[in-house]
Amino acid sequence: MATANLITLTNPRSPAAEAYRALRTNLMFSSVDRPINALVITSPVSGEGKSTVLANLAVTLAQGGHETIIADCDLRKPSQHELWGLKNERGLTTMLIENSALDQPPFQEVGIDHLHVLTSGPLPPNPADVIGSRRMDEVIAALKKHAAYVLFDVPPALAVTDAALLGLKTDGLLLVLRAGSSRRDHAARAKEELARVKVPVIGTALINVPRDSVVSDYYAR
Repeated sequence: MATANLITLTNPRSPAAEAYRALRTNLMFSSVDRPINALVITSPVSGEGKSTVLANLAVTLAQGGHETIIADCDLRKPSQHELWGLKNERGLTTMLIENSALDQPPFQEVGIDHLHVLTSGPLPPNPADVIGSRRMDEVIAALKKHAAYVLFDVPPALAVTDAALLGLKTDGLLLVLRAGSSRRDHAARAKEELARVKVPVIGTALINVPRDSVVSDYYAR
């Protein structure tokens, strides 16, 4: 299992890992009035770290005792299988074409209790059509039966329409931004485009923030 980018596993007592646990708590509290079981995680453009954020958040949810599924729905440039060091012969697209896979999704285990990874599977020629299909509704419903939280990794919001299409089918969308590199106009444009089609954006996750020395000293003890 490749875990180099998973700070919640490699250094669970670090301030960064604690930040992911805080994100987990905020997610849970944000769903008090409106349950969030299926969540889309994306970024305005590529290179912001959305896939790593999703994986680390999933780890903290699983560590909290919640059945959690990572579903790689980036059907253009999937990366969860690489992040976890998994094969990708079967996955989410298998559920789209095989009826039996709806009842028995091709999850892969990564040695973490309560965490299941569904890689993308073979890539289709028409990702947006696939994501917008009724069959995808069935896949989402099937996955929600297996876990308390299903986290969908999708392409960047400004690159293609996939994030908006899937965001309308799920309970909410989390936008990942990287301090020092995310452009403010990209973030604003992504938020506007998602709001225009009424995708429920539940918030943003800002990563790569400079350490606060007071916090760092506390966690170093």
